[in-house]
Amino acid sequence: MPKMLHTGQVIIDLVMAVDQLPQVGGDVLAQSAGFEAGGGFNVMAAAVRNGLPVVYLGRHGTGRFGDLARQAMSEEGIHIGIKTPAPRDTGICVALTDASAERSFISYIGAEGEVTEEDLNSVTAEAGDYVYVSGYSLLHEGKAQALLDWTLALAQTINVVFDPGPLVESPDSPLMQALLPRIDVWTSNSVEALRFTGAADLAEALDRLAEHLPKEVLLVVRDGPQGCWIRQHGERRHVPGFAVKAVDSNGAGDAHAGVFVAGLAQGLNAHEAARRANAAAAVAVTRWGPATSPGSAEVDALISKTFGE
Repeated sequence: MPKMLHTGQVIIDLVMAVDQLPQVGGDVLAQSAGFEAGGGFNVMAAAVRNGLPVVYLGRHGTGRFGDLARQAMSEEGIHIGIKTPAPRDTGICVALTDASAERSFISYIGAEGEVTEEDLNSVTAEAGDYVYVSGYSLLHEGKAQALLDWTLALAQTINVVFDPGPLVESPDSPLMQALLPRIDVWTSNSVEALRFTGAADLAEALDRLAEHLPKEVLLVVRDGPQGCWIRQHGERRHVPGFAVKAVDSNGAGDAHAGVFVAGLAQGLNAHEAARRANAAAAVAVTRWGPATSPGSAEVDALISKTFGE
């Protein structure tokens, strides 16, 4: 069975629900608040819950937030590849979800913002494995180059999955130019794809992404309640979403990404994996919190209820 090696960042989210964000200098009262493991944890939890073994190949810190991160990963069955905690603590993110179910983030990077090639070699990547690279990692001076060098040295039999996130805005940086030819699977939302390519619509964005990436790349671009689009071998295909009442979109994209990779690792074709990922994201938005991906049984149930399978 292949595994996922996640090279991103596990941080601790301070999750708060508000009616609306305050104006500059203003104040609002939250309906709820709590600390939850977040960031890359959400993708890993989704993958594990859907049958894919996962190794966290990022740093974790010394302190209360590092303890919370390790506890959460242990409870999910996520293997921690880098054994020794860093001297500083794990970072935090304030995640605000308003009445429309949209979320806003303010992040502070801690121990997870640094890594060495020696750290990354703590676990051996084997043929068929999926190495998950986050665009956030390319923004950290203490991590980006080591991660890039390690990724480019991987055997071609290892699948590189790239999630640009909201802060990687174009293909023009030297790091992105070096990484693009090595990407096997691209996963992002529509806003990220449009910003990255400068395209006017999703169809154009998918075509432009393909121009930057290897010929056999698999593209999956999420389109909110509408589901997602996949592109492979020059063909685009829409995979419809599932009708649900959303209460919190925090973590839905991560659920989609984790379940999509789990499906591929288990031998599903791109369409089948995308349908399962759409179902997972649909369940996730009906729940409060960042790591709300369902397990495989709940995904099966929603697909069966919708399609009678």
